[in-house]
This record gives sequence, structure tokens and C-alpha cells, in this order.
Amino acid sequence: MKSMLMQLMVLVGATGLSYGATQRPDYDDTSTPEFLNPSWMAKIPDDQPLSEVTMPGTHNTMALYGGIYAECQSWSLSSQLRSGVRFLDIRVRHVKGNLTIHHGVSYQRAHFGQVLEGVVNFLREYPTETVLMRLREEFSETYDIYGAVVDYIHRYANWDLLWHSRLVPTMGEARGKLIIMQEFSGPDLGMRYGSLDIADDWRVPTLLHLEQKWQSVYDHLEAAPTGNKDQIFLTYSSGAGVFAYPRAVAQRINTQLYNYLKAKTDLNQRFGIICMDFPSAPIIQMIIDFQLKDETKRERVPRKATLKHTISLLRRKMMKNLTVNA
Repeated sequence: MKSMLMQLMVLVGATGLSYGATQRPDYDDTSTPEFLNPSWMAKIPDDQPLSEVTMPGTHNTMALYGGIYAECQSWSLSSQLRSGVRFLDIRVRHVKGNLTIHHGVSYQRAHFGQVLEGVVNFLREYPTETVLMRLREEFSETYDIYGAVVDYIHRYANWDLLWHSRLVPTMGEARGKLIIMQEFSGPDLGMRYGSLDIADDWRVPTLLHLEQKWQSVYDHLEAAPTGNKDQIFLTYSSGAGVFAYPRAVAQRINTQLYNYLKAKTDLNQRFGIICMDFPSAPIIQMIIDFQLKDETKRERVPRKATLKHTISLLRRKMMKNLTVNA
């Protein structure tokens, strides 16, 4: 026990030295992404189901305030969307019809209407994209936020902005739309959050438990490429505990995630949504680069086909046609 406590004190002490203003390939807690990628979904075929798209997301998207135990992100909502993030994790406190943004007890200096306005503005500017939003009640237990959510949608967005179905849309159907992943009771506003295949082992009591946390992330990512293609996979790399606040966990797990993805040589596979605390622009781009492609629909042509090769290929096809006709 004494040895474990000594290890924990060393880990916590080391983490305390790296609080704020760090921009690495796997982790970024500065205020501005290294680079932006606002319209990457434009390249995805319209007929591809959203369940076959690999995309980056942020855990507790709006948690920018409240100290080390509450803060999970350092970029604004606008910066996150423009960096390439397409899954948002939004927590609202419900008080007398008002929906304020919270992470636990920590008020995040925003309300749900501002989140909707941010998504609307982004989708108007980039109509080729879609945004998925997990929406749940936080720091209140009314269990009746449906009416307030609908009211906010009418006031700060519009009804047609939403994807009104539990079914997984194709990319063509999803473009320009907000897809609410509904984690509250009431009629359907969008898809049900519980319909996803989710790995969210967020409890990390101390930094000595990071191995178990990474194993959960690893196992789910390994299962995603061959999992049910009709179901969206969602993997949270985020975690926290009394002796392992979000920033400290992200500084370590993001590195393992980055190295795991970097080691993959096959980019033609589906990982689903990878949801992170303090992601960097490079790791977001790395996730975006993994997309499931139907190779049977493509004519396999060498990347650097020379003129000589092209002429030779055409000559062989002509000779084959002449033989068949004869």
C-alpha cells in the first residue's frame, strides 16, 4: 500500500507540472487548434450509412470551466466543429424550463440555445457536414426535459434542422442536419443514445488504474471494424476520478490512442465515433483518415500510372475486344 501511494504521489506531482498550454500531436489544452478541417465529410459518398463513418468527438464538449476536476476541453464549440469534431456530448441542467450547460456542479457559462446557435451557424456555412449530439440531463433530476428541449429548438434553431428518426441515416440524408442522440424520455427527436454500441468506462479512481482504462478503449476499438455495420460504435477515451482528473487521464490515454491509430496500416476500416478529452488537430485528422470504402466500386488504377502503362493497358483491352468479336 505504501508503495502504491508513493507511485501515485509521483504521478500526480508530475501531472501538476504540465497544467495548461500544451500542444502535442495527441493532446492539446491550448485555446486554438493547430489546424482546421471543417468540411471533411464532403468526400464521403452520399449512400454510405453514418454507422460506417469514422469520426472524432469530444466528451463533455462544453466543459471549459470549473477547475481541473471539471474541465475536459479548451477549445470553443466553434473551434471544435471547425477542427473536424462531429460528435458533441452536451449536458443540460433543467431549472424551471431553462437549460443551462453543466459538468456536474460546474456551470459552464452557457445555455443550450447558444449550443444550438453554434451548430446552426456551422451547418449553414458547411452544409456537407452533419453533427451528432448526445443530450442528457445533468445536475438536476426532473427527468422531464423534453418540453424544454423542443422549446429551445424552436427558439434557437428550427424543426427541419433535426433528423427525425431512430434509423441510422445515410451520409446524404444526414448532410446539413443535427442528429440528437436522445438520452431522455419523450417522443423521438432523433436517434436513441442507447441504440449505440458504447464503451464508456469513465471511472478511473487513480492514475494507477490507467491500464484498465486503456484496455477498455483498446478492446472496443478492436471490435469496431468487424462489428455490426448497422450500428454506430462509440468509444470514450476520457476518464476521471478523485486522484485522476480529466486532463491527467487525457495526457496519457491520448498518447496510447495516437500510437494505436498510427500503427494501423489499413485505413479502410470503421472505428465509429472516438470521443476524447483535450484532442489535438493531428489526432482528429488521424481519426478522420480512417474511412470504410467499398473497393468493389472502384477501378484499381496504380497511383503513379505512366503514359506507357496507360497505353499498354488500352492496347490489351482493344485486343481482347477484337478477339471476342472475331
